[in-house]
This record gives sequence, C-alpha cells and structure tokens, in this order.
Amino acid sequence: MSFLTDTDITNENWQEIRPTIRERSLYLFNNELLSDVHFVAELSLNETDDSLEPDPKKCKMAIPAHKLVLAIGSSVFYAMFYGEMAGKNDTIIVSDCEYESLLELFRFLYSDEVHLTPDNVMQVLYLAKKYIVPALAHKCIEYLGDNLDGSNVFSVMECARLHDEKSLLERCWRVVDKHAEDAVKSTSFTTIGKSVLEELVERDTLKIEEVELFKAVDQWASKECEKQGLKTDGAVKRGILGEGIVKAIRFPVMKQKEFVATVLDSNLLTQNEVYDVMKHYNSVQLTSPQGFPVFERFGKFYQCFRFDSAMISGCVWEWDVLIFSVSKSIKLFGISLFGSENNQYTVKIRIKRRLRENPKSTHQLVCKKGTFSSVKMESESVQYSGFNVLFDKPVIIQQGTSHVVVAEISGPPSWCGGSGSHSVICSDVTFTFKNAVAPGSGTTIKVGQFPRFLFTPDQ
Repeated sequence: MSFLTDTDITNENWQEIRPTIRERSLYLFNNELLSDVHFVAELSLNETDDSLEPDPKKCKMAIPAHKLVLAIGSSVFYAMFYGEMAGKNDTIIVSDCEYESLLELFRFLYSDEVHLTPDNVMQVLYLAKKYIVPALAHKCIEYLGDNLDGSNVFSVMECARLHDEKSLLERCWRVVDKHAEDAVKSTSFTTIGKSVLEELVERDTLKIEEVELFKAVDQWASKECEKQGLKTDGAVKRGILGEGIVKAIRFPVMKQKEFVATVLDSNLLTQNEVYDVMKHYNSVQLTSPQGFPVFERFGKFYQCFRFDSAMISGCVWEWDVLIFSVSKSIKLFGISLFGSENNQYTVKIRIKRRLRENPKSTHQLVCKKGTFSSVKMESESVQYSGFNVLFDKPVIIQQGTSHVVVAEISGPPSWCGGSGSHSVICSDVTFTFKNAVAPGSGTTIKVGQFPRFLFTPDQ
C-alpha cells in the first residue's frame, strides 16, 4: 500500500497563499504534510482510478490524517486519540466502509464540504452517525430527501428506519403515495420487510391501481418463498404474507376481468373468498366480501383543497357546517378534517342535498360515524394535522345543486384552515362554497374545517 502525497507538499509558503483557516485546513486534507495517523479502507469495486495506486492484492488505500483536526470535529475521534483509553497505533484499519465514503467524512471534518452521490450517501450517513458528526448527517438526510423518487424510495426508507430518521421516513411514505406504481416495480421492493409491506397495503393514500398492487404483493411473496426454499404456491404464499396483508388488498374495487385474469391464477384466495368477491361484482352480495375493503384508495382521487393556509386553533366548536356546489357532477368519496397530531377524534359527518322545489328542505345522502386518528398531512405548500373520512360508498353530488356538509367532532383542539376561497377549480370542476346560517358552527368560507374534498368526475 502507498500513501497519497500532495504535489505541493514541498511548498514552504503554503500558509501565506491560503489566508483563511478553512483554506489551510482544506490544504491538509488527504495530505501527508504534518499527518500523524493513517486510515486504511478498501476501495469500492467500481473504482479503478489508476492514479490512486491501489494495492494490487488487497485493493486498499490509506488516507493520511491529522488527529487534532479529526478530534475537533468528532467526539469519537477525540476519545480515540486523546481519551483515557486512547490507542497508540498510527495506522487504523477501517473494515465497515469503503475508502471513498471515509474520504468524504474526512473532507467534511477538514472543510465543512462533502461530495455526496447516490452511491456514497448512505455509507457517509452511516459514518456520520458512527462518529457523531450531526451536521454531516443532516446534509446526508437533506440529500436523500431531495433525491427521492419511485426507483429508490424503498432503499432510502430502509436507511431512514435504520437510523431512526422519522422526518425522512415520513417523506419516503409521501413519495410512495404519489409514485406507488413506480415504487412497487423498483428492484428494492422485493427486499423490504414484512412490516413495511403490511404498512404499504394498509395505506389509503396510495395512488395505484389495486390490481398492480396485488401483482407486486404476489411477487414479493414468491421471492420470499424462493429465499426460504419453499414451494411457490398459493397456500404457502398466503402463510408468508399473513392474513393482515391479504385482507388489506381491496379485491372488490378491481375490475372483474382483472380479478379473473390475475387473482384467480395466483391461488392466494380461498374458494369461498372467490365466490364472495364474484357475488359482489354481480350485485348478488352488497356487504363487504369476506372482510375485504370495498372502497378505493383515495390516492387515486382528485383532491380539492380549499385553504391557502392552516394554523393551530385552540377552539372546539359544537359543530361545523358548510354549503357547497359543483360545476360538474362528481362522485364524492370522502372529506378530510383537521385534527392535531397524534390525537383521536370521534366524528359524525353528514351530507344533505337541498331540494330545488324547497331550498329550506334537505335530503340526507350519507351519514358516516367513527373514530379517527390524526396524522401529518400536506396539500401543495400547506402542511397540517388531520384525517380523512371515507364514505362506505361514493356519493353523487349533482351539478349546480347546493349541498350541506355537517360535522360533529369530539376531541381535543385541532388545526384550522385560513384564507379560504369562495371557489376552487380542481380537474375542471369548480367547487363553490357558501356560509351556512348555523349558530355554533366554527366553519365559514374563510376559516374552519373541511379542508379537502376527495372526488372523481361522475362519468
């Protein structure tokens, strides 16, 4: 092995031409000048830079370093070099990372700079955590978050879970929601753990055709069978998946042709379950077949968000009432409500249609009751805490007819929308809002509840 040598190492006035401490420190980075320790690590397999002169047998490289500089930037290095248990070895073998990633750790300690790439960022993050360099870890987390897409989200998610980076994990799930079809087709999908798969299939917010999600789940189960040396058949795959995952697949929302062509051949469902789903398709059975959800994931829906801002509100209102109409008939699948983070709310929500022949009279279209947990949500630039109330079946909202939405919410103080608009256009549908004459209501056009309407055009 050979140590790197800076070409300017003999330049006796190097301090004079580098006027700042940062420039002088950077000059010493990866430089034999004044070095008093060397770190040895393996080159990555895809690095073949001849100028680095790697050992032809071991493909290892040494990085010259300065104990004082490293100790200033890391408490771990301080303990290693100057603590009570400090070692005297001036050559340190590092076996848990590659040379290129270790070099970036040192670059940051010498200069506050780091050259991150998709290939090195996760290992640099590992080193930042290991040597307790939080500023570098933050840069790595930012880089991962800024470069998330469907192709890498599951590998980044695993990294976020490993390092307990909750904000990055939440960001990963938002990307999964928006790019679910790309994510489940990525090479890293079949490597995710069962707990991640279970959380995935239970999400209402996925934007994906249910049949495509099923194909991905079936492929994941087949890969698990191969890993465990088991026979790849329906009963074995179902045993690996578990009832929680199987029952979270929304078979009733698939097209009948998709169900017959894809699901039946997998042999994942029992004969009775197949019969029940087929009865549901043919309107012979109206209840949820064998416990499978019968409503679509609202990630596929259009979402009309009616506020420009959101804020914490200390108020708890008796009820919330709002009048709305649409320029084109829609299927309304649900409405979101504000909450506060990690709290639960008991809700009764009703939608009534005003009768044209007697505007003071109404006809109730839906009544949904339940207890809901509030989570972090976002819409464009607005972030808030809230939850979605999905109806058991979509409600037809007729074009040009006034409808009244009423919510009775029991729970702790929640967020509140602000700067609401009289009308909002979403997917060529104009939602128009009016204030209701309802004493005790905390909602108006400008402020209050009902931030989001989940719908599709009624075709």
